[in-house]
Amino acid sequence: MRANRTYILLAFYLFCFQLGNAQEIGNKGITPQKPKKDSILTKSKDTLIVSKKNSLINRKRDTIVNDSIKPKEVIDGIITHNAEDYTIQNAKDKTITLYNKAHVTYTDIDLKAGIIILDYKNNMVYAKGIKDSTGYQQKPQFKQGGQESEQDSIIFNFKTKKALVYGVKTDQAGIITYGEKTKRVNDSTIYMRRLRFTTSQKKIPDYYIQTNKAKLVPGKKIIVGGSNLVLADVPTPVYLPFAYFPLTNKRTSGFIIPSWGESNNQGFFMQNGGYYFALSDYFDLTVLGDLYTNGSWGLNTSSNYYVRYKFSGSFSVRYENLIRGIRGLSDYSKSTNFNIRWSHSQDAKSSPNSRFSASVNLGSSRYYRQSLNEFNSSQFLNNTLNSSISYYKKFVGTPFNLNVTATHSQNTNTESITMTLPSLQLNMDRIYPFAGTGGVKKNAIQRMGLNYSMQGQYQINTSDDEFFTPKMFKTAKKGVQHNLSTNTSMKAFKYFTLSPSVSYKDVWYFDQIKKRYDPTAIGNQGNIGTAVNDTISGFTRYNEYNFGVSLSTNIYGTFNFKKGRLKAIRHTIRPSISYGYRPNFADSYNLTVQQNSDPNDLLTYSPFEGGIYGTPGSGVSNSVSISVNNVLEAKVAPKDPNSDEEDKKITILNNLNFSTSYNIAADSLRWSPVRANAGTRLFKDKLALNMNATFDPYQVNSDGQRINKFNSSILRLTNLGVTANYSISSKDFEKKDDEDASENENESGNGAQDTPDVFGENMGVTNGFPNNINNRNTNKDETKETELYKAKIPWTLNLAYSMSYTNTGLKSNIGNNTLMFSGDIEPSPKWKIGFSSGYDIKENSFTYTRLNFSRDLDSWRFNFNWTPFGTNSSYYFFIGVKSSVLSDLKWDKNKPPDRVLF
Repeated sequence: MRANRTYILLAFYLFCFQLGNAQEIGNKGITPQKPKKDSILTKSKDTLIVSKKNSLINRKRDTIVNDSIKPKEVIDGIITHNAEDYTIQNAKDKTITLYNKAHVTYTDIDLKAGIIILDYKNNMVYAKGIKDSTGYQQKPQFKQGGQESEQDSIIFNFKTKKALVYGVKTDQAGIITYGEKTKRVNDSTIYMRRLRFTTSQKKIPDYYIQTNKAKLVPGKKIIVGGSNLVLADVPTPVYLPFAYFPLTNKRTSGFIIPSWGESNNQGFFMQNGGYYFALSDYFDLTVLGDLYTNGSWGLNTSSNYYVRYKFSGSFSVRYENLIRGIRGLSDYSKSTNFNIRWSHSQDAKSSPNSRFSASVNLGSSRYYRQSLNEFNSSQFLNNTLNSSISYYKKFVGTPFNLNVTATHSQNTNTESITMTLPSLQLNMDRIYPFAGTGGVKKNAIQRMGLNYSMQGQYQINTSDDEFFTPKMFKTAKKGVQHNLSTNTSMKAFKYFTLSPSVSYKDVWYFDQIKKRYDPTAIGNQGNIGTAVNDTISGFTRYNEYNFGVSLSTNIYGTFNFKKGRLKAIRHTIRPSISYGYRPNFADSYNLTVQQNSDPNDLLTYSPFEGGIYGTPGSGVSNSVSISVNNVLEAKVAPKDPNSDEEDKKITILNNLNFSTSYNIAADSLRWSPVRANAGTRLFKDKLALNMNATFDPYQVNSDGQRINKFNSSILRLTNLGVTANYSISSKDFEKKDDEDASENENESGNGAQDTPDVFGENMGVTNGFPNNINNRNTNKDETKETELYKAKIPWTLNLAYSMSYTNTGLKSNIGNNTLMFSGDIEPSPKWKIGFSSGYDIKENSFTYTRLNFSRDLDSWRFNFNWTPFGTNSSYYFFIGVKSSVLSDLKWDKNKPPDRVLF
């Protein structure tokens, strides 16, 4: 028994000796330790050994000291490991086997697998999965730094950092790679055999690019040999002898593959080809070009910039040189177009008391109609271009704020351009100079408020031909206007509010008009001798003032109902009557000049003609204005009388307003036309109905001129405008729970309804398909499912009706009578068909029509945009990979519209 205990103790000590050179069991790791002397050998001391030892001690020691350089340890970190089922240690072979959900960490390496074997003798680690009845489970998952991979099995050497991997799956910057056999040479080089890479997230990818050999530099690039495209495991003829794919988390520069096509007038073309420059982390630059076989060409440069917590924006310039016909023939023509766009926004947190923003869209008036590569429907239908650059500054501690704005307005039909460079406005918030202590405003004097504003403009009126030329500045207008006003309010006759007001205006100009008679000049009627204008530079000014008073009140009428859910209807009437007076200031500034050969025929004119802020008021203004506003509301009880819900307020009539005025100073036609407008929303705010009308109380003569005689029917309708917008979708017919219904009612109960997109502006520009997925669910990572024989087909329909009517008293005319409609339908969860069109009832023809077909192909997308008829008839077909990493894997074809240059 004693011998057995000795053998057991000896075996246990030997096991601990081996374990000391390996690692500790469990999650705690230890560093390699030096072996200790065997205690058993030191118990019984042999005399021979002792004598030899003493003799060795008495020997002379070597003067050469031991080398202080220690060999570098292979394992330079702590290894931790665990497993769910068991851990087996082999002291003889220096191995540790981990089974079921094994996990090993070493420095920045993290390895998970079904089975992991640690070999400390050969500095190796083996990892593989577990086979069971369900298949091959718990495949090794290897992670080092920011690189992750999943494989069937792996062999890794701690010393050389080399690895041999079978069935590896990695994700490199959005590209998922599958390799049958992979050899990792070092941290920066990986060789693969039978490689497949794709952007599909499916377990069985719907497409991939297959190659026999490839070289992968993690985080930098993939270089492959001969490869071809495989769709649904079916090889395609699309083959590349070699390919290079950059891999990076940052933006990188590179070429942009152009699209090809054919045009009727420009021949074959190549569009949107160029180069992308990743200049820095804050901004980039894209340069694209278009080439046509008839000689036309275009250049487009764009840049995006972004500084976190400060500002962001984009800037683009496009220039086109367009040729039509053949040089030397009569139909040959040539034109140039350009367009500049700039958008800038500032982060609100960067500067709470100042703000800078820009929205610029200027260029040639015919750019959107003649451009061969800008199929923007909303801009094609719009006849104005507008731009604005503004800077706002709030002076803290004062009531003043400053706003500097540069604006641009361009009419593409008349090609007229108006710009303010700049417009400066200084505003003072309303102050109460006579308020009591603590800002108390009890009486009319204390409630008297004071407002002040100053505006200065430098205005340019020019045309397309003179745009960006020195001539555009010669006719520029400039001026400054000061406005000062004060008003207060007080109770009158218990139920009325009396509000007197006074305003003062002072206008400064820096030039004026001086007319003189020129006997050699030709007048408008063809006569010789007329007055001509001379512009005299120098400071000049005029001022004027006016005062007024208004009396207003609110009248409420309530009609209660005892039966049914309708409890009450309330009618609110807000009548107002105001009086205003302004003296005649024009007589103080007007001048006279001879206007023809008759010296007694004089022309009275104002030297401020053509000024930005007009001329002094002519004639005495002494008028009374009357207005009446009406609002009709209803109170409805909930469907369940026992519920805790409150009564709901419904607006029946948003507004019904009437206004007119009576000019006391006029000798005739004292009453102005009566203007009326009304608006309401019906069918749970889905139908927005608006109407405006003008009624004239006076008759007209045979020439259509108003005469001082009332109509027999008191009021004569002269203008009428009606607009109606209605939006409906399949969701309106779905049965919903009470919670869903209440949420929808709350959303629509705010009375805000956007105008339906009847023009199809939200369908996206045609040439934006490669970079813009036109899908409502683009940002939602969800899978649509539908039940067989119970498929739901979502759809939306937007309707808009517009009609205008005019009556001059001699004849009537309908200006426009148009019904516009747009919407979309999803026949299946991944199909979507959009449309926008209209019907002109007056002209008996369809308006601008556009159709869009899109299909979500999982990793791919498909779009077909078609304008079937009209001057802008065209189509664009695109199919390509969704991921931006492989965005050049696409096929697109378009037929641009036949542009008319002149």
